[in-house]
Amino acid sequence: MTFAELLEQVGSMGRFQIIHVTLLVLPILLMASHNILQNFTAATPGHHCHIAIVANYTCDDNFTDVLYCQELLRISIPVDGNQQPEKCLRFISAQWQLLDPNATTTNGSEMDTESCMDGWIYDKSVFTSTIITEWDLVCGSRTLKQMAQSIYMAGVLVGAIVFGSLSDKFGRKSLLIWSCLQMAITGSCAAFSSNFTMYCVFRFLTGMALSGINLNCASLSVEWTPTKLRAAVGMVIGYSYSIGQFILAGLAYVIPDWRWLQLAVSVPYFIFFFYGWWFTESARWLATAGKLNQALKEMQKVARINGRKEEGDKLSIEDLRASLQKEMSSAKSTHTAADLVRTQSVRRISCCLCFVWFSTSFAYYGLAMDLQNFGVSIYLIQVVYGAVDIPAKLIGFFMISFIGRRVTQASALILAGLAILANIFVPQDLQTLRTLLAVFGKGCLAASFNCAFLYTGELYPTVIRRRSRVITDVGREDKVPLKASRLEPLKEII
Repeated sequence: MTFAELLEQVGSMGRFQIIHVTLLVLPILLMASHNILQNFTAATPGHHCHIAIVANYTCDDNFTDVLYCQELLRISIPVDGNQQPEKCLRFISAQWQLLDPNATTTNGSEMDTESCMDGWIYDKSVFTSTIITEWDLVCGSRTLKQMAQSIYMAGVLVGAIVFGSLSDKFGRKSLLIWSCLQMAITGSCAAFSSNFTMYCVFRFLTGMALSGINLNCASLSVEWTPTKLRAAVGMVIGYSYSIGQFILAGLAYVIPDWRWLQLAVSVPYFIFFFYGWWFTESARWLATAGKLNQALKEMQKVARINGRKEEGDKLSIEDLRASLQKEMSSAKSTHTAADLVRTQSVRRISCCLCFVWFSTSFAYYGLAMDLQNFGVSIYLIQVVYGAVDIPAKLIGFFMISFIGRRVTQASALILAGLAILANIFVPQDLQTLRTLLAVFGKGCLAASFNCAFLYTGELYPTVIRRRSRVITDVGREDKVPLKASRLEPLKEII
């Protein structure tokens, strides 16, 4: 009896699996909120140099609402080519002649200017506070905004490496609980950061925790789900991330202060941490770790929750040992990252997949983190970006099922690339067309992500991808027998 058959015996998709997947999906809902959180916490509002007191006039942050402030702005700040106040320059001395209605508008090139020596004044009509306004990350310091996001993504990379290997050693449940706690603490601490360096450190640790949550939620969901329903569970996980983009837009609209918004998306992970102790450890991992007695108890627990207590009582350690013999034997062998380039076939697969993942991630986050440049409401475009994922992932699912992985992956990347390239030649004043092309490209990249997740797991041999399926399971999951032509490269890999 295989492990899949044992899973059927205790209830393949019963009450336990439904509760289990539901609770595992909840942390993923807020993952999007952290990945693209800086669209709102690091939004750059309109700004100009701080205006010194002139003739006893002072301006508050809502300078555009007061007539004398507009006049003060005119004599103190030069205008750019679009007749908007310069963001990084001011006149050295007040240009009173510009108050004359007959005065010719100038861009300030003929008058002496200087950089913003006394800070900046920000328009708070949309965002009351962001890290940009908090630490003046504009003009000469504007690259620090991108650096903060890069540091977060570096944390995601490091977390994938660290938590991926630790989950194989200590189990999925333990690492998931720890990751939720780390996410809750470091995310909350980021909200109380007193300087930019402290903020980046906590964001790095938050990125690490996100990888641990993502990897272990997916593993626990899949490893307690029968093979025939894994695609459906994968879609649920994918759509939960898309719904999370709607949640972020709503939260950001209601909470315009970056510190409170940071807290709002981090504190719920304390709840996930507490109920995470209820999760059932993967029986596959317990068996490969030599903990057959505990694996048997977990299987019987699942049977009891699914209303199949008698079937669970019939299980024995010998049944588990026989069904997971291949997994247990492969777990004893040692493999390193060098196995990814050891043979010609695996080397070719690794190079192709690296290119697919790099191009998909680079373009996806390039679009997802550029919302302010579309010239429309940042909240609206965030909702549209989340909405396009729903049909895109559904179309991608059907294409994968009926056309194949290779065609789906290539089509999604080619269409996304064409949409992004076309945007280069669209004039800036055609904002609607530019937005439509960006939304279409983002949808194609979302489908590409879904396909890449599936394709990566199927192309690598079991011993390299450290999953508990043998190579022939690829054919069984596709519901199509493996042809001889497909077996030849697999033989070379093995």
